[in-house]
Formats: sequence, structure tokens, C-alpha cells
Amino acid sequence: MTSRGAGTAFSRKNYRLSTEPEKSKVTGIVNSRLLNDYLHRVFTSADGNQPAAAYRKHLTFQNLQEHLDRLLAEENGSEDGRDQVAEGRLGPSTVVLDHTSGFEGLLLVDDDLLGVIGHSNFGSIRATTCVYKGKWIYEVLISSQGLMQIGWCTLNCRFNQEEGVGDTPDSYAYDGNRVRKWNVTTTNYGKSWAAGDIVSCLIDLDEGTIAFCLNGISLGTAFDNITRGAGMAYFPAISLSFKESVAFNFGSRPLRYPLVEGYRPLQDPPVADLVKARKLLGYLKNVIHIGIDVTEGKLVEKDTSMWQLQGEPTVLITLAHIFNYFSPLMCKVYLVEDVLMTFLLSILERGGAVEAHPLIQQLLDLMWLLMEEYEVHECLKQLLMSLLRAYRFSPIIPDLGLQIHYLRLTIAVLKHEKSRKYLLSNVLFDVLRSVVFFYIKSPLRVEEAGLQELIPTTWWPNRFTKEGKESKEVKEESAEERLRRRAYERGCQRLKKRIEVVEGLQVQILKLLLNNKDRGGGEASRYIFLNKFRKFLQENASNRGNLTVLCPPEYMVCFLHRLIAALRFFWDGHKAKTPATLSSEEAYVPPQLFYNGKVDYFDLQRLGGLLSHLKKTLKDDLAAKANVLIDPAELQAVTMDDLDEDEESATSAAQSQRPSAALAIGGALARPGWLSSPTLGRANRFLSTAAVSLMNPRRPLGGLEKIKVRTLSVEQRTEEDIEGSHGNEGLLLGRPPEEPDQPITENSLLEILDGIVMMYNLSVHQQLGKMVGVSDDVNEYAMALKDTEEKISRCPKRRRDIHEELLKSQKVFSEKLNHLSRRLAWINVTIYSKEKMQDIYWLLRVCIRTIEHGDRTGSLFAFMPEFYLSVAMNSYSALKNYFSPVNSMEELPGYEETLMRLAAILAKHFADSRIVGTDIRDSLMQALASYVCYPHSLRAVERIPEEQRISMMKNLLAPYEQRPWAQTNWILVRLWRGCGFGYRYTRLPHLLKTKPEDASLPSLQKPCPSTLLQRHMADLLRSDRDLAPSFLNSVLNQLNWAFSEFIGMIQEIQQAAERLERNFVDSRQLKVCATCFDLSVSLLRVLEMTVTLAPEIFLDWSRPSSELLLRRLAQVFRERLDGVLAERNLFDRVVNLRLPGLESVDHYPILVAVTGILVRLLVDTDVQGAERATAVLLADPCFQLRSIQYLLGHAEPSALAAAAPAADKRHFSLHTYTEYISVEELAKVEKMLSHLSEESKQAAATTLPTSEEDLCPICYAHPISAIFRPCSHKSCKACINQHLMNNKDCFFCKATITGVDDFTKPASS
Repeated sequence: MTSRGAGTAFSRKNYRLSTEPEKSKVTGIVNSRLLNDYLHRVFTSADGNQPAAAYRKHLTFQNLQEHLDRLLAEENGSEDGRDQVAEGRLGPSTVVLDHTSGFEGLLLVDDDLLGVIGHSNFGSIRATTCVYKGKWIYEVLISSQGLMQIGWCTLNCRFNQEEGVGDTPDSYAYDGNRVRKWNVTTTNYGKSWAAGDIVSCLIDLDEGTIAFCLNGISLGTAFDNITRGAGMAYFPAISLSFKESVAFNFGSRPLRYPLVEGYRPLQDPPVADLVKARKLLGYLKNVIHIGIDVTEGKLVEKDTSMWQLQGEPTVLITLAHIFNYFSPLMCKVYLVEDVLMTFLLSILERGGAVEAHPLIQQLLDLMWLLMEEYEVHECLKQLLMSLLRAYRFSPIIPDLGLQIHYLRLTIAVLKHEKSRKYLLSNVLFDVLRSVVFFYIKSPLRVEEAGLQELIPTTWWPNRFTKEGKESKEVKEESAEERLRRRAYERGCQRLKKRIEVVEGLQVQILKLLLNNKDRGGGEASRYIFLNKFRKFLQENASNRGNLTVLCPPEYMVCFLHRLIAALRFFWDGHKAKTPATLSSEEAYVPPQLFYNGKVDYFDLQRLGGLLSHLKKTLKDDLAAKANVLIDPAELQAVTMDDLDEDEESATSAAQSQRPSAALAIGGALARPGWLSSPTLGRANRFLSTAAVSLMNPRRPLGGLEKIKVRTLSVEQRTEEDIEGSHGNEGLLLGRPPEEPDQPITENSLLEILDGIVMMYNLSVHQQLGKMVGVSDDVNEYAMALKDTEEKISRCPKRRRDIHEELLKSQKVFSEKLNHLSRRLAWINVTIYSKEKMQDIYWLLRVCIRTIEHGDRTGSLFAFMPEFYLSVAMNSYSALKNYFSPVNSMEELPGYEETLMRLAAILAKHFADSRIVGTDIRDSLMQALASYVCYPHSLRAVERIPEEQRISMMKNLLAPYEQRPWAQTNWILVRLWRGCGFGYRYTRLPHLLKTKPEDASLPSLQKPCPSTLLQRHMADLLRSDRDLAPSFLNSVLNQLNWAFSEFIGMIQEIQQAAERLERNFVDSRQLKVCATCFDLSVSLLRVLEMTVTLAPEIFLDWSRPSSELLLRRLAQVFRERLDGVLAERNLFDRVVNLRLPGLESVDHYPILVAVTGILVRLLVDTDVQGAERATAVLLADPCFQLRSIQYLLGHAEPSALAAAAPAADKRHFSLHTYTEYISVEELAKVEKMLSHLSEESKQAAATTLPTSEEDLCPICYAHPISAIFRPCSHKSCKACINQHLMNNKDCFFCKATITGVDDFTKPASS
């Protein structure tokens, strides 16, 4: 057989020597005898036996190629027998997915036609090859664990968006998501699969059976007696739902689990090439193993681990002959994985550090020396792709040995500088989803992962309150519990040590990629990585809706932690060399990065709005403060770019369109050929225009959009652009005067730090919250087990049937808890460990320092990206809510100071005029509202400088119109809760027996009022005569709106409930109704707070608006009491319906709030104030004393009495809430009632009858007391004062009112 290497069409390097005998003397080749012995030792025959020296052909470099051709042609007769091997199979020899006609639905398919992603409800696709006889196998690499049905189907199977493989006759499938098998009907089968598993699909057409294996473990026969005979042939097939992804291996790569005897892959392996490659590898091993002792003139055995070339011409030329044949073979993926990767892994199997095996570095040197450049590139690409696939789809074993094995080889390859730079520049981020290397997958099946051996004893907390939270009370732990807990913790420590080994290797990979000293032969690795990393962030930030492009969040979490470890290593290393710089503990991102254009933030929102807008409005500030000049031409170009973005995107899409067989609905969409599978490759480079037109007809997705780069593109940047030199500050160009002139660290590290913050914002925080669900599951099962054990103890002995059922439940809960507690141990180590918590805490402190430095720059603060504030808030939330079950945030160094600095940021920036984004302003407000709900964080707010506290309170007291007033009001209410009348509850009395959805919600925290902030509020309201009226009028306006909406909605709900026909109230309407009620209560509490802290605002009538405010307040009392106690018993009826969604609607919260205001005005004040309040209240003709009596249950309004259905009906009374209302408070209500009763009698006795002519023509409730200028129309003061708040026109003639005078009726009248 002719050598493929010699006959290749490519231009190859020729290493053959001249035939002139004197050449050997010149080149330093050993003598002919020794050379002959050496070449015969290296190039042994296939059987390994060497003929005697007398019968051997004399070998020289001149006839070596002929000898090699003969050796490689031996035992290659297998090629001639391929037709026999393929018996029982129909179709192309290269098996791929049928993207032309064998599919249904919308799918994304790799250009290698082996990976597929579902892009419709339930898409299906089959392979191009079918089988009708024999035993066959193929593998499916599971990339996502969602709904998929994998198996076999015939050509006659017809699928649609609802029915897939296994849903029709003659199609058979396994579904590991629902753990079932499918053939028209379905039954339980197998185990649940997880992302990273490999499913083997086996069909035996001789016996008529189909079986499946999961990670090489047989799941048993799934189907037998399948249909066979003439015309029956089975195709590999899959149906998968939206976003799910897999990769097939029909035999194009070595099967991961080929151990099933008698089964063949659908695609034959390249047997001839495989034999040839293994022979050549054997020769290469011989060269490494055999040395030439020139002085002694003999061959010697060498230590292969320490082999080096050392410039020996004989060895080099021998290797050149081997690589002449070996190189073309190493461009084929099957051979790279089966031959080269296996050989390299065997080198590292001897143990020890990677540095102890320099042979791999020597081999890579040889490859770059003796192979064509395109061959080295293809070989390295396929090697990394195979390593990534092997790492991703290796099962979890107790010592994580498989993962460690593949990571060690990855490190060994990346240690080679030239290989590392090529892979960084062209493969790691461009072709592969290399972030997989930094991911440690969580085992779904703890038994297979060996966690039972690592953690033989399980434990979980079993002290819970009724609300499901771990009890704060310290109870005595039993000896058995203590032993279990300690054994569990020891098991967790064993697991942690093994995982730390993997994490350490992953950090080593990043340290290699961040090396900035390897400048030989071009740019250092760090700057290549920096540009690729920025591009990676851009793709994940700009394609939030395109899941085929996004890096999965679980990968991002691990990548973030490893990157932080590597960054801090280099940061502190630079600090050790340059003491004047900052340590990583003081790290921050300087503000000039946000506006000097050296770092691209894509289209991410800035605090001050769009970047193009900021450049135009703040160009003078940039010039004055930072010496940065904006070119007017650039401003104009940016504006035009924004306007033409859609047009250019459409043009780009049209230009990139290519012919496709899938131009209609149901088309399979191809992706570039360099993608290996949806799990490893990146799907953002190309989407067929067919997909774009179907999924988003107006605007193309993903890579089709033209990326707008305002300044230097990422690819064009050099080391000098980043680090700077000779007066060029690089990334730090444009330092503002407020920024200290102190070196921070290397500029490249600053950009990586900025990228880490962005990564956290993109998806890490979301994933941290998601994984808490396992801990919640443990808590729920622990509560269920505890309840079951209590029931068993109480179960009567005579009820054996109940006892047996309870024992079964106990067993189920215990088994589930054992499983979950081991899985939780893994998650706590990989995601919520103390070290991971410290990383997030470090990131929080970085953001705080960055925001503080940015804030000092004044108007330039607007250039900061919004995500810095988001990460500061979210990272604190994660530390408080997600890590707390395992580690306490209070143990972190500098915790109190960090809490205070974050409080200062929230207090200052929630009303910062430099921040214009509605979403970020709302987030700041919500974060501050949550902050004041917890004692620790509230005390931090109280510790910020007094000036900032007063400024915060002043912003909170600004009028509610045109801003998110509900959150502002909530903050004030939290500062008051615990001080108001009957306002010391955590949950409403009638909800105590129900379990809250989430007991950790801020609204369910115990009251923690702040007297310090209350005092600031009181001082502001007293001192600023304009602030108090505007604030209180806005509160009263919002209260009127909220309560009116609430009454209107409960009327609709009541009408719907009274209809005879069956009907349902919209759940959204119920939610809005409950929200309006809660808002009304909270606004009333703010009024109570104001009346208590600064009663003179209402009662000191020397203040301009006091009387008006008091009259409006009295009107509020009456309307709230009437709304709850009247309206044909409407409120009562709706409350008694107990509709889901209206749980918070009850008499207690609103009536107690109104009572609290009345008590403050009528009892807890001086005599003059009480007289004024009483007079205003009794002057309202609609005020009814029986409403006050109703509060104490003394009497009932007649409307309620008439509607009462039964004599024994219980009515509201404050006396029934003795746990919530103190005796002193009840006594004040009694005193208030007696006071009002006495005053109302006196008022009735002294009031003279008033004629209708003397009553206000607007309200008909008060006498005329005001006359308008210039029109001389009249009304009462209350009506005209309220009217003039919003309108200056007369009620009657619409003339503009210039003044209002007191009016007194003449005595003669």
C-alpha cells in the first residue's frame, strides 16, 4: 500500500538525505553499522521480532522510506474487507444527521452534522444511515438534562411538533428526563440523566431487542420483539424540546463505552489509518526509548520521562521520516483522540507534578518543527476538542481521577508557549466553549459519584420554627445528633479536599493563560487572553435572549471563582515586586476606564444614559477634568451609526445569506464546521437567515448583527495600548484630579477585574440563587420527616394500617434526605464554601471602592456602567441570603465597615440626579428598603455620617408624585414599625396559622425601628415649612387614590361572588386589590408616624397649612372608617370570602392604623391641640361616633346590625387582640371615646341651626367663611384651600383668584 504521507497533495517538507556517501560525514551522522542497528531497533516489524543481523537488510536514511512503506503496508488487508463489515447497514459510510429530509421542526445543527439544538416545541431528526441486521450501537452526549426522547425509528415514522420518537409505531425511545421508555405507550425505565452523561443506544436485530446504557452501565432491555422483516430498517433518531442540546457519536470518534460485546458502531473506524498511526507511534516511542552512545559505539536504553532531543542529527532525521507519515494522520479527529491523546495521557499516568514530565513539551517542539503549520494547527485543535469533550462527559468518581487526568494533560499542552498562543488566538474562545474546563459538574446520582463512600453518615438540621426557618433558640443537641453531625462534617471535608485538587488545576490553566512574560515570538499570552475574554463577555452581554450563544450560568460561576483566584495571584505578585502599588485587598477599577474609550462596554447602559448622549452633554467636563477631547466628527458618526443600526444589520444579514435546503418552516439550520457539538462549540458565529426570518422577522439575531465599536476594536489592541509606555498611560488615560496619583497594579489586571464584575452581573448571581433550592428541599423534607415521626409516636397501637403507612412515609423521607444531604454537601463545597463566600465578599468590596472613587469625579460618575451598582447590591444579597446556611457573613473581615459603606452608597445614590435609568433607580430604592428591614444593616445606616443621613431622609420626604413612592413609603414604614399603635407584629394575627411562602422575606422580619432616623425626620418636618405640606399632601393624595381603587375592586369582587353562575375572579385583579389595601395601610402608618413625631404640623395653626392638613386628615379618618364599616357590609363580606390572593385584607391592620392617628391627635397631645383636633373632627357632618364605638365592640353601626346574619356573629373589637395591643393603648382608646362622646354632646347642644343660604355651596357641610378676590364668590375655607392646591380658577366664574379673605356674616343679617 502506498503511504498516504508520501502521496499527499500538500507541499511537504523533505527530510531525505542526498545519496552522496560523503554527506554523512559532514552532517554528523553515526557510522553505518551503528545507524543500521539503530534503525532496525526503531523500526521493528509488526510481530516485534527482529531477524538475525546476517539476514537483515542494511538500513540507511537512503532506503528508510522504502522500508517504512513496506512496514506500514503489512496487515492492512482490513481495508479490502470493509464491504463485509458493513453488512446489515444501509447508507453512507460516514454517518451524520439527515439535515435535508430527515427532520421535523426547527433545529440548529452543527456543520459536522453531529450536534443538534432544539429550536421549536418538539423537533425531531434522524441519521442518514439505517440498519436491518446485526448488533449496532451509537452514543449520545447529553448536554442538557431536559425533555428528550432518544432511540430508533423507521423511515415510515411521521413526527410533528407534539409527537416524536417513541410516540409512533415502530419507533422506540428512552427519556431520562421523565425516566420512562416510549413506544406509543410509556412505562417506567432506567435512571434520570444529567448534563454530562452519555447514553448508549443498542439495537440487536437478530434477537429483536433494544437496550440502553447510561455512562456504560446497562439499564436493561427496554424493548423486545421489535418489528423486523422485509422493508424494516431502523435509523438512530431523537426528539427534543426547545433549548435542549445533544451531540451524537456514530463512530466518527472512539466510543466512550465500547465494552458491549458483539455490538458495532454505525460508522466503521478508520482501521487502516488506525493501524498505521499505532505503528508510527510505536516507532516514535522506540526513538524516545533508545539512545545512541557515540563514544562507546552502541545503543543504550534511556529514561523516557526525561528524554530530550539535544540536537542529535541521527535522531532528528529518524523522527523526520516518522513524522512524514504521522503528520497527515494527526489531522483526523479519530486518530488524535485514540492514538495521540491516549499516548500523552499515558505519559502523565506515572504521577507527580506536570513539570516532572518534560517529554510532552519535547513532543510539542517536535510537532512544530517537523509538521506543516496547518497540520499542527489542526492537530492541536482536535486534541483540545477531545480533551474538552473527555473532561465534560467523564462520570464523577470518588477521587475525581478522570477530571484530574484530563486537566493535567491540558496544563501540559498549554505549558508549551507556542501551542498556548496558537490555541489562545484561534481555538480556546473562538472554536471551543473552553469555559467548560473550569466547571465542576454536580452529580445528580450521588450513588454513582461515590458520595456514599465519602460521606457515609448523613445529617441535616432538625430544629425548625412553624415558619420553616431554622430555630434561633439554642437547644441542647443530643449525643447521637452530635456524632452524626461531626461524621457528616468530616465527610464534607474529605470531599472538599478532593474538589480543591481539581480547582487548583483549573487555576493553573488560567495562570498559564494570564502569563505576561512569554513575549517570545509575539504578544504575551495575557494580552491575547484579554482580547478574547472581552469578546466572550460581549457575546454574553449582547445576546441575552439567544441561548445558543450564552455561556451556561453554572459554567460562569466556576469560571468566576477560578479567575478571581488567578487574578489575585498575579495582583499580589506584582505588589510584592512593586511595593508602591495596591494589594488585591484594596483593589478597585479607576473611573477613567469608563470614559476614556480604552475599554469597550458594548451597548451596556451607563448610569447617566447612553454613551453617545453622555459624550455630547459632558464633553466640556471631560475636557476640563480629564483632559479628554471628544472629536465632533466621532460624535456625529456615533449618532448616525445609532440611527442606521437596523438598516446595516439587515444589509449584513442579506450579504451573509447562503443557499440552504431548509428555507421553510421545519428547516434544519446549519452551523459552522469548526463546531464539534452544542456543548463544546459556540453557536453565535452564524445563524442561517431561514432561522432569523422565522424567529425574529424584523431583526437578525446573534452574530448577524454588526457590532458597533466606538473606539479601538478589541482585536486591534496591543500590549502598549493596554499597559502604556513612555508617558502613555494606556488604559488609565484621562485621570481626573480627584483620583490619587498612585499606581494601582498592571493595567491588564484592571481590565480583567472589570470583566469579572461584568461576569457576575451577567449570570452568576442568578445561578447562586437557583442552587439554594437544594437547601430549601432539605429543609422541607426534614420538616416532613419530623412531622411524620411525631405522628408515629402519637399513632394508636390498634391502628396498624395507619402505622404502616406512616413508616413507609418515614422511609421515603429518610432516603430522600440521605440523597439530598450528600448532594447538598457537594453544592456547598463547589458553590457555597467559605472560600467562595470570600470571593463574592471581595467582589463586593471592589465594587464599593469603585463606586466611591467614581462618585468623587462629580458629573463624570454618569459614565460608570450600571452593572457596578447592580453587582454591589446583588453580591451583598447573595452573601446574606445564599451563603448564610453554611457560613455567616458576620465572620468576614471588615464586615461592619463594609456594611456601613454600602449603606452610604444606597443612601446617597437612590435619589442621585446623575443616575437616570429607571430600573437602576428602582433597584437602589428596593435595596435600601430591604436594608432597613434587618437590625444589622439598619444599624449600618445609622452609622453613616450625619449629613448623609439627613440628606437621605430629606430625599425620602420629597413629594411622592413622579417617582416610585411605594418603595419610599415602605422605607418610612419600616423605620416606624415597632413604634406605632398595635404595630409590633411580624405577621398579621389572622395569618399566624398559615405558613408563609418565604419566611426570609424582608416584610416578615421582626420590627426594628430607628429612633435616630425618626428624629431626623421630625427635625426636617419642623424646620422646613415648605417640605411638610408638600410631603403630607402627596401622602394624602396617594392614600385617597389607593383606597378608592381598593373599594372599587372589592365591589367588583363582591358582585362576581353574588352571581349564580360559576365564575372566577382574575388572580391579577385580586393581587392588585391586595396591593392597594397594603398601600393604604402603609400610607396611614406614615401619617401616624408624622403625627407622632411632629404633631405641630397639624395642630399649630400659626403655620400656613396646618388647619388645611388637619381637615384633610379628619376627612381621611372618616372615609377610611366608613369604607371599612359601611358600604352595605361590603368589606366584611369580601374578607369572609378568604379568597387566595386577598390574605392580607382584614379589619385589624387598617382600623388599628386609623386608631393610632386618632389617639395621637386626641389623647397624646396638649389641651389646645386636642381641642382643635376634636373641633375639626366633630365639624365634619359625616363623622359618626358609632364608628369609634365599633372599634371597642361597644356597639355596632346600624348598617352592620341590619345585615348581620346571625346573633352570635363575632364582630371586630380591639379587646380581642391583647397580644398585639397593650393595656395602656386600650385605655387611651377608651379615654378617646369618652372624650369624643362628651364633646359631641356639648357641640350638639350649643350648635345653632344654620340656614341653607349660609352653608358652603361646594360641600354643604360647613358655614361660609371665605370670600375670593376679585370675583367675591364665597365658600368655606376648607374647600377653597384644597381647591387652590391644584387650581387657581374660581369654582363658579373661572376667574383667576388673586387672594382669599375671611368672611363674616353681617350682624344685621
